[in-house]
Amino acid sequence: MTAAVAAVAVSAALCCALYTYAAGLLRRRGDTWARGRDAVCWLGGAVLVCSVAVPWGSYLPPFTAHTVAHLGAGMVAPLLVVLARPVTLALRTVPVAVRRGLVALTGTGAVRFLVLPPVAAVIDVGGLWLLYRAPLPAGVHHSPLLYAHLFTAGTLFAFSVLALDPLRHRPGLPLRAGTLLAAAAAHSVLARSLWAAGPPGTAYTAADLHLASQLMYYGGDLVEIAAAVVMAHQWYRAEGRALYRYRRRTPSPVTAPVTAPVPPPPPAP
Repeated sequence: MTAAVAAVAVSAALCCALYTYAAGLLRRRGDTWARGRDAVCWLGGAVLVCSVAVPWGSYLPPFTAHTVAHLGAGMVAPLLVVLARPVTLALRTVPVAVRRGLVALTGTGAVRFLVLPPVAAVIDVGGLWLLYRAPLPAGVHHSPLLYAHLFTAGTLFAFSVLALDPLRHRPGLPLRAGTLLAAAAAHSVLARSLWAAGPPGTAYTAADLHLASQLMYYGGDLVEIAAAVVMAHQWYRAEGRALYRYRRRTPSPVTAPVTAPVPPPPPAP
């Protein structure tokens, strides 16, 4: 195990342990925090570690192995980490001074710009187009810094599009849904382009490129469909809350009691 892989494994384990500790503090305080989120956090950390630590090249062709690591570190792990809502947990457990600092940080112009869904999509998907379509050194595809970028950019994109954690200026659902759709289309086009030609300066076999292209195409679709399902659930809950508030504000119409008609008197003899 290289030093970079060991650093990723140790960092992921520490972050997951800290998450579990903070969730335990919250529950002991009497607040609710779904235990499923703890499992999702650990699963996300495990996917990240497996993506960079498992020698995929020993079992798969080289570019297909890289694609497996790309999907795990850049798409699956970020989605799981964002579903665990770490920012919400931090805001509910850290001291007041730290909480104020975090709230102030999320309100800065730089953070507000980065979490805009179109900006996060350009950083994430645009970085992939640069990686696979620009003439970069061959060693870049196996650099530990590459997987750090994939995970960071993927987490930023999932954080901005799903908006599960509190944001001072939360983007609207149409913008987030449109950005997810556009990013999914750009990722699919990139995967299809790799079927015909690999990254410039590389000499992967056609069979390797075809298998990697299909894995990137269908694997990316599954992750993006999962994100769309989460977004649809958000919309459903928001519409349900809006309907509940509307019914609370609108009084029920008062209807007059229904009485049986009075029969006319009999005719006089």
